[in-house]
Amino acid sequence: MSMPFYVAPEQQMKDRSDFARKGISRGRAVVVLRYRDGICFVAENRSLALHKISEIYDRIGFAAVGRYNEFEQLRIAGIQQADMRGYAYDRSDVTGRMLANAYAQLLGSSFSNGTEKPFEVELVVAELGDAPAGDQIYRLTYDGSVADEENFAAMGGATELIADVVRRGIDPTAPLADAVRLAVRALGADTSPSGPRTLGPETLEVAVLDRVRPRPRKFRRLTRAQLAEVLNA
Repeated sequence: MSMPFYVAPEQQMKDRSDFARKGISRGRAVVVLRYRDGICFVAENRSLALHKISEIYDRIGFAAVGRYNEFEQLRIAGIQQADMRGYAYDRSDVTGRMLANAYAQLLGSSFSNGTEKPFEVELVVAELGDAPAGDQIYRLTYDGSVADEENFAAMGGATELIADVVRRGIDPTAPLADAVRLAVRALGADTSPSGPRTLGPETLEVAVLDRVRPRPRKFRRLTRAQLAEVLNA
């Protein structure tokens, strides 16, 4: 009779962490940052069909890196939960904090369950406040950890390098064009001998939660023509 193979819990958690991180690091990065009139999402994404940035509810946006099929599953689950809560109670009861906590439980449960693969994703849930002081940016990692970020979040790819560029240049009172250009410069940062990359409109996906938009739904995407105008200004 063969003996069952034993793996210490600490080693098992380390192996699952390494597995998830490796999958996430292969994805192109996303930067989410505050600007004068709202919150801006900028992702390196050449696809017109597959979005890394999406709307969850009236004032709530979602961004992700990692395996597309997994974060798309999470995006849909978030929309369904937001719709159910808004219908059962009130639209104002749907908050970024509520969704971040729900995602944290789902990610944490998957990570600690030794019988299934952990999610290879990182998420950002951002909520637009009535005033800049009310803006919220939550970053969630593969193990269900939640970080309440102050002015920006970066994830995927060379995260530390990208975050350092944004941290040194961010100004939450700057106009949208400045925020987009800063995010694009950070995404293009590269430690290779060839130096930083230049990212054009055809390689980017950009959307905003716009506080001055005169509609209940504050999410809007920038077209490639609009993005080209911003980058060339």
